[in-house]
Amino acid sequence: MGSIVKRSRKITMDDISEWSELTVSELKEELKSRGLPVSGNKNELVERLSGPVVLEAEVADDADSSTSAGMFEKILYYNSPTNVRNRIRRIKELPVPVLAVSAILLLGGAGGALVYGDDIVDWVQGEPDYALIDFDQNQVRGYAQTLVDLGHPDWEGRMSGTVEEQNAAESIKNNFTASGIPTTMDDFEVPMFVIGSEPSLSFCVPGDIGNLIGGPTPCSSADVNRDITEFTHREEFVIQGYSGSASIGYVEDMDIIDLGNGSADSDWSSAASNVAMVWLEEGTEGNTALLQRAIENDVYSMITINARQNCDDLVSNDCVPYFKSVDRGQFEFIPDSFGFIMVSKSVGEAITEMVINGDGRLGMITDVDNQGVATIRVPCGVIQGKSDSVIVLGAHHDTVYNGPGAVDDTSGVATLQEIARQFAILESQIGQPAHTLYFCTWGGEEEGLWGSKEWVDKYRTMLGENLRLYVNLDMNHVDAERNSGLTMFGNSEGDVEALRGIHGIFSNAYPELSSKYKVEIRDIESSGMPYNSDHAPFVYEIDNVPEDGMEYGDAIVCYGSGSSEYHTFLDGMDRFNEESLVVSGVILGSLVRYLSYGEA
Repeated sequence: MGSIVKRSRKITMDDISEWSELTVSELKEELKSRGLPVSGNKNELVERLSGPVVLEAEVADDADSSTSAGMFEKILYYNSPTNVRNRIRRIKELPVPVLAVSAILLLGGAGGALVYGDDIVDWVQGEPDYALIDFDQNQVRGYAQTLVDLGHPDWEGRMSGTVEEQNAAESIKNNFTASGIPTTMDDFEVPMFVIGSEPSLSFCVPGDIGNLIGGPTPCSSADVNRDITEFTHREEFVIQGYSGSASIGYVEDMDIIDLGNGSADSDWSSAASNVAMVWLEEGTEGNTALLQRAIENDVYSMITINARQNCDDLVSNDCVPYFKSVDRGQFEFIPDSFGFIMVSKSVGEAITEMVINGDGRLGMITDVDNQGVATIRVPCGVIQGKSDSVIVLGAHHDTVYNGPGAVDDTSGVATLQEIARQFAILESQIGQPAHTLYFCTWGGEEEGLWGSKEWVDKYRTMLGENLRLYVNLDMNHVDAERNSGLTMFGNSEGDVEALRGIHGIFSNAYPELSSKYKVEIRDIESSGMPYNSDHAPFVYEIDNVPEDGMEYGDAIVCYGSGSSEYHTFLDGMDRFNEESLVVSGVILGSLVRYLSYGEA
């Protein structure tokens, strides 16, 4: 027989008392230094620091190979967490007949409970027996259609701070209630632009009489032979985020200065007191940088031309204009008289030919108050768990002002509502989940992630102590005709591995969907998580510690594919594909089920 190996360290009540006095951030730092997981509430962090420290095992040289493999799977080594993966890997590489385990003693934390390192448990238990949640795609389409029907009567969107956004939030809240889920509703006042009357864009080519000396002013009402070309709002031009009010008449004959791609090297000063034109091409910077340069150079208004996105996909030989906002936090002040629009490629070409290089005169009116605040809303359905540990699932219910947003992000909100409904059924059947579950939808996403930022700020202490995971559903949708699958990624290795396991179970249960909609699952560094949707505040803005000591929240994010209609008037229910939402809904919902109820 081989020798007995013991490793131990005695945990005293003084240790536990000392750890209990530490802050959550200090506890996480201590755990991090030991290579231990840092998720959970304060009690869980203290318990983990008081975790298992004793291993007793007997290794034999002449073990029977028929039993050693099974016994080998019971080895636990938890005393040196930072090296546990390498140790397990080296042990696994040994010939199985060499190994046999006769006894293991694992002593737990303050309450005497057994506590295991996540990696070790996965190895000892093998692949978890994941259970998939049910998911009704017809119910999802119903949720989506209801939201789209609540859009603006003319422009179809549910812009943040409008009655349409309020109605959407109330509808979602009512659906949670109808599913038997308690609800909350938070209102937040945030900086917002408010669109008044419908904008207009046109140009006028003077008539022959308008060019006569002493004749009528060119393009005035007296210029009866003038030729006016008017462009269609939403289809050919759209307002951009935090535009102000501008009024440019034909008689003013304001110059339009073509600045190419609008780079820092462009001659922005030449556009002072005039209209700057910028072509959006590959490499052109975003609206925030362009607006900053325009303001710094006293530009009166700006027209950007879409020449890089959805070109030829939606309209032959053209690129449809789309809405984009600016990072309001980067500006101390945005002029209230600065008009900011985007036009299609064909409109940009027409303005270049007829106005910049011809005798045409620009007419442009934007009626927007960009100096005030608006109320946005965050409804949540809450299923109380057995602990204070929290899992939050989120999607944004607002849309761009200029379109119905069936994919962005009605698809995510509809998916979230169906997941919530399934968890209400689960709770009635098998009881409380281990974690408290929040199903929240955010207003204000399109103008700067306002809803999720404000909600995280309001509940910062609770989230800092208790957030286990945030799951984001933003366009988790695949267009049936432009199918390149879905991407799921996260910054928690254990959760990502669970996603992979669940995806495998899903593939067996739904072979046709799995074959049709490919899923790429990857883990990334916390600091590499993109700051582009509502997961960002949960990752970066909870602990509020200095950058060199940044602690990141855990998040899983899902994105779909094939949204050429992104932020345009064409993002309607005719492009909605509820079948594709079964994939993300079941896989992500089943991850939350596994974390909340364990194995099947």
